[in-house]
Amino acid sequence: MRDVIDDIKEAFLTGVSYMLPFVVAGGILVALGFLLGGYNIPSVEPYGSTFASTIFWIGKIGLGTFMVPVLGAYVAYSIADKPGICVGMFGGWMATDPWGLGYQSGFIGALIAGIIAGYLVNALKKIPLPNAIRSLLPTLIIPVVGCAAICLLMHYVIGGPLGALTQALTKLLNDLGTGNLILLGIVQGCVLAFDMGGPCNKVAYAFALACMETGNYAPMAANFVACCAPPLAVALAMLIAPKKFTDEDRSGIPGCFAGALCMITEFAIPYAAKNIKYIPCFMVGSAAGAVISYLWGITIRAPHGGVFVVFAMNKVLPFFITLLIAGAISAALIVLVTKPQEEA
Repeated sequence: MRDVIDDIKEAFLTGVSYMLPFVVAGGILVALGFLLGGYNIPSVEPYGSTFASTIFWIGKIGLGTFMVPVLGAYVAYSIADKPGICVGMFGGWMATDPWGLGYQSGFIGALIAGIIAGYLVNALKKIPLPNAIRSLLPTLIIPVVGCAAICLLMHYVIGGPLGALTQALTKLLNDLGTGNLILLGIVQGCVLAFDMGGPCNKVAYAFALACMETGNYAPMAANFVACCAPPLAVALAMLIAPKKFTDEDRSGIPGCFAGALCMITEFAIPYAAKNIKYIPCFMVGSAAGAVISYLWGITIRAPHGGVFVVFAMNKVLPFFITLLIAGAISAALIVLVTKPQEEA
């Protein structure tokens, strides 16, 4: 059992390492598109209409189209080698709910799909076949049977419960939106930081978008703070206590700062994958930041873009102070839960 857990953890880290370049490329291009074309670019400029829109929508492909399937593909690859890539990618693609049926499971769904796909492919490899048709196993039988099985499983078994969870979170946020702002900030911040770009994060983002449509821009400001805080916290923690992190970890400091500036929470995923204790640390800091954002009355009239849409903020200095507070809280907690490398 311990070996299986170790294999799954290694598969998760492998999947994240292959996914990260898509996050970086997509996130930076999206932020650059906002910088060049303005914060309303997603709603008014289709792909190719301007240079800025072209840059923006290319970036959205990296984040919205490739990121989740690639995670599923390479989680499966870590478990089942090359034959797992196709099956895992199909499973990861199903996690994006391509037909809009309310079954989106995102990052978590892709992880589950990749793990199942990997072990499924390993099982298919052991099918006893005559030597005459054995050569069809990697090129025909595994891809067809594996892809069909994982897609049906994602649709009929996994998608429903995760979709129901997403809908429940949406209802909770909508109910809180009409009541206590402090409680709303706590829940919103925790949800945003919990899975760092996954379905829970997307629920809170969808809630903020819905509020924007009614002229309420405060939830989006809370979103910005809560999403930017985790990568900022990791960067600050590594600067505060460098001996608690490896050289490889510290090499990611510039990327984490970039993630914080560009509102790309996914930069924090590799660190949370190594130490799951970081997730509650992120949640505490992001919740605190979201609450402070509400209490200070910060609003942002942009759906994304990080500091590149600073012109859309009503209170620029309070926003950056709030972000720094949120990041510092999480960073302090990360330092507390991280052992020095020589003791790890």
